[in-house]
Amino acid sequence: MTTVLYKLETFEGPLDLLLHLIDKSEIDIQDISISEITDQYLEYLHNMKELELEVTSEFLVMAATLLSIKSKQLLPKPPVIEFDDDFEYLMDDEEDPRDELIRKLIEYRKYKGIAEHLHEREWERSLIFSKEPEDLTPFLPEVVENPVKGLHAADLIAVFQKALRKAVKRNVVARIHRDEISVKDRIREVVSALESAGKGGRLLFSKLLHEEMYRHEIVVTFLAILELMKMKQIVCYQNKLFDDIVMEWRGEGTVNEFSGLEIDY
Repeated sequence: MTTVLYKLETFEGPLDLLLHLIDKSEIDIQDISISEITDQYLEYLHNMKELELEVTSEFLVMAATLLSIKSKQLLPKPPVIEFDDDFEYLMDDEEDPRDELIRKLIEYRKYKGIAEHLHEREWERSLIFSKEPEDLTPFLPEVVENPVKGLHAADLIAVFQKALRKAVKRNVVARIHRDEISVKDRIREVVSALESAGKGGRLLFSKLLHEEMYRHEIVVTFLAILELMKMKQIVCYQNKLFDDIVMEWRGEGTVNEFSGLEIDY
């Protein structure tokens, strides 16, 4: 008993199988023999069944189409009618039953060729490896920028002369004379102001100050008033909140009597 082995290729559909059979027979699509192609196609389906492979419905539909075309070719041709004008006419000008199938095969072969071309391009592109762009700035050689880029000799001379003028000004030494006033002197001035004020020796504190006084003079004035209050020579009060301070003389001394006053500051 002889065992027959079949090696069947995988086809994407019935048109793919038909193209394979046509290429295998080395015939032109326009000249295909429906009888021969149908027999080969049915034999292929028979082999698939023997190998218990699933035969999809589209393969069976194509088999039925091939058998239909084959049967139409076996039918007798319509009679020829002869006319007196020496012309022959067919009773029915029918289309070749192979034409529709041939058009489908030509269209399928065109798209199959495009698909194979794209597949080849995909395979070629798969051999190329790429990566995301990286920042290569840290690897660039460090270029020291010229600090005087774009400047001319005249600009440098002007800057140098300006720096010399500033240097001359920095070398100028200024002496500040400090006007000192003692608390003892200010006490005599306050007592003199109270003696000349009249009205029971009352005087507003604001009268002792003026706009041209410096800060240290105001501080010394406060210290002088505090010393007079400490010696119980004057009394200070306000008639109401935030009102001007009123100084009232209560002592019996004169300005000359405070000349020998000893103050520690």
